[in-house]
Amino acid sequence: MTDHRLRMTPGPTEVPAAIRERMSDVTPNPDVESAFFDFYRELQGKLEAVYGEDEILILGGEGILGLEAAVASLVDEGDRVLCIANGLYGEGFADFVELYGGEPVVCSSLSTGGYDLERVEAELEASEFAVATMVHCETPTGTLNDLEPVLDLLEAHDVLSVVDAVSSLGGAPVPVERIDVPIGATQKCFSAPPGLTVCSVSDRAWEQIESFDTRSYYADLAPWRGAADAEWFPYTHLPSNLLALDAATELLLEEGLENVYARHEEAAALCRERARELGLELYPDDETLASPTVTALHVEGRAGELQERLLEEHGIVLSTGLVDLEDEILRVGHMGHNARVELVEQTMDALEAVLEGKHSP
Repeated sequence: MTDHRLRMTPGPTEVPAAIRERMSDVTPNPDVESAFFDFYRELQGKLEAVYGEDEILILGGEGILGLEAAVASLVDEGDRVLCIANGLYGEGFADFVELYGGEPVVCSSLSTGGYDLERVEAELEASEFAVATMVHCETPTGTLNDLEPVLDLLEAHDVLSVVDAVSSLGGAPVPVERIDVPIGATQKCFSAPPGLTVCSVSDRAWEQIESFDTRSYYADLAPWRGAADAEWFPYTHLPSNLLALDAATELLLEEGLENVYARHEEAAALCRERARELGLELYPDDETLASPTVTALHVEGRAGELQERLLEEHGIVLSTGLVDLEDEILRVGHMGHNARVELVEQTMDALEAVLEGKHSP
């Protein structure tokens, strides 16, 4: 099935033909054939360019699995967890912490700005925390958080760090070497289909993971340590999705990560420039916080209407905001395969036409 829609959404992103074709390859049995484990280990090696040199785990499940698994595996009952938040996903970590018996302390900042470092430091000084969670790119608001100052504070207080980098890894630099568990997924900047979570785990995170028994099976990271070398996985893996991720990773490495990051920055800069010309404001107050993978625009209660007209009149799929911002924000995804200036131009031309009341011929 093919169509002519242009999907400029902040994930799942458009999957290139080369990746779709690779999914159709014949695969070894993931439970009993050594060739499959050879392939998995080779893929782990390729992913080190993005995830760093800590052990990389590729789990069968969409990116939310990674967020839950990190909490389930690191947070023992009664542990205090600092949930650093300036948006929906940052605050959502607290739900996982409560689910697994931890005590979340939410350190919230305004969703239009970055993290409040003074508040973070005050919380760390006031109490002991086992783990801290945060989000690199808050996709619903197009905000890219500066992680380095927060990581400085966490390291000074010996607190394990968990970072949701689902919509930035592979599209923007992430300081993975300083993060205990950076979490990504296939359906964002890698432009592979939804279905896999990818994370890396530091040595000190493994110590915490193995210090207690988690109350989950599917979301437990402990059985995955060294599993590929032992040629045994806790459950049957997803070979076709792994083939897609392998093809996507090869495309990233062939282009070169610095070139990939520059392509995302260029597409984002054009999107913001065109938005200004249309009289639209970014959701983040400070443009330096605007993500290179997704642009969130204030549209004053018209998001649903604009989304519908862009699809009906121009065949372009965009996303609106979420929850209380659902009709206030229109989001342009320029991530992965779609982080290209010509596609941004096409999208913003269509948005301009809709805003001016013009209809496509």
